Amino acid sequence: MNKVFTMLTLFKLLQANAAPMAGATHRTELAAREALSGQRKGLSALLPFVGPAVIASVAYMDPGNFATNIQAGSTCGYELLWVVVLASVAAMLFQAMSAKLGIVTGSNLAELCREQFPKPVVLGMWCASEVAAMATDIAEFLGGALGFSLLFHVSILFGLVVTGVVTSAILLLDKGGFRPIEIVIALLVAAIGLSYVCELAIAPPDWHAALAGSVLPRLHGTTAVTLAVGIIGATIMPHTLYLHSGLTQNRTPARNDGERRQLLAFSNREVLVALGIAGFVNLAMVMMFASVFSKSEPGIADISVAYHALVPLLGVGAATVFLISLMASGISSSVVGTMAGQVVMQGFVNLRIPVWARRVVTIIPAFVIGLHFDVVGAMVMSQVVLSFILPLPLIALVVLSSRRAVMGNYATGKVTVCAAALTTVVIVLLNAILIHQALA
Repeated sequence: MNKVFTMLTLFKLLQANAAPMAGATHRTELAAREALSGQRKGLSALLPFVGPAVIASVAYMDPGNFATNIQAGSTCGYELLWVVVLASVAAMLFQAMSAKLGIVTGSNLAELCREQFPKPVVLGMWCASEVAAMATDIAEFLGGALGFSLLFHVSILFGLVVTGVVTSAILLLDKGGFRPIEIVIALLVAAIGLSYVCELAIAPPDWHAALAGSVLPRLHGTTAVTLAVGIIGATIMPHTLYLHSGLTQNRTPARNDGERRQLLAFSNREVLVALGIAGFVNLAMVMMFASVFSKSEPGIADISVAYHALVPLLGVGAATVFLISLMASGISSSVVGTMAGQVVMQGFVNLRIPVWARRVVTIIPAFVIGLHFDVVGAMVMSQVVLSFILPLPLIALVVLSSRRAVMGNYATGKVTVCAAALTTVVIVLLNAILIHQALA
């Protein structure tokens, strides 16, 4: 319990010092201008632009991915690692397109939808996107609460309260500009990544089998097909496509075409690194559970069951590291879900509400679900809701990115458009299969 209150005290201090941390944002802005003018080179030039893709990458390491990866590893061993690789490549493509949209136009995806599409379409997209943002936020909030509950052996109610306090404190850091919240999210992402470095050290996988599974497409049986559909179908999150463009649109405005090209280059590098780390985390997760459960406890899909099974197999240390990664995932993705909701509302209907009000809108249903329903089941159902809504931002992103009226000379080329369109069709079809299986 003391650890819980120590953590709460830490985040209260972060909240109290949000305004003084504005200096970090100012220093980042100055460093970005120095990089664009050629005064910084190499890694020193890239660092001021690191942030938007790191925040977006959280969606690819959220608690919803935990259950899918646990089941994939425990059921199929290393067989589905190639699916994770392909999903990561698709994520890089779409997040890079979203970031480019914001940099080139100075507007986010939701704002451009409002400007370019008929009003009935815009209203429909707004309603659907709000549902998606809230469904995502609720699921991630529950994931963080579940992690607290299991790690500290407290009730799910207490876990919900702690998660609510911590996420609210992080969200208030935006008073200090964009940098403080980027730093905190980056630290949480680092915690997730380091957790799985530790897990792979504790439970070393069969590296030969892992390498083969990463590059050789194989699907043996209907269960493998179902899990492959689940991995790919739930990979791209609607809210991150809106959010990423919102994070880049005014972060470092380009003053000329030369700076715009530099910003795009920096953005693409960040996407490769941040989404590459997210891909590693998912690969590590599948490998770990393939190594630990594929023979001893096959078919595990429940996060709580996986935690309790880890204790006798690998010890309390490994199980604790697993829960730390779950908490970091739940907290960070809940924060990102709320941020995305703000971008969606402001972009589609030009309305912004206080962050605490949006936080309350999410917390109330999360408390109801957490106290009266199956938490893991609710997280799975949130993925079904997202599957219904996913085609809208994907199609809008492909259409708007290819319009010269929107992007000018930076309109996406035919090859990239075809690749994105084909990937969109595949993801939509896989989501349709996923929905059918979930509701059957």
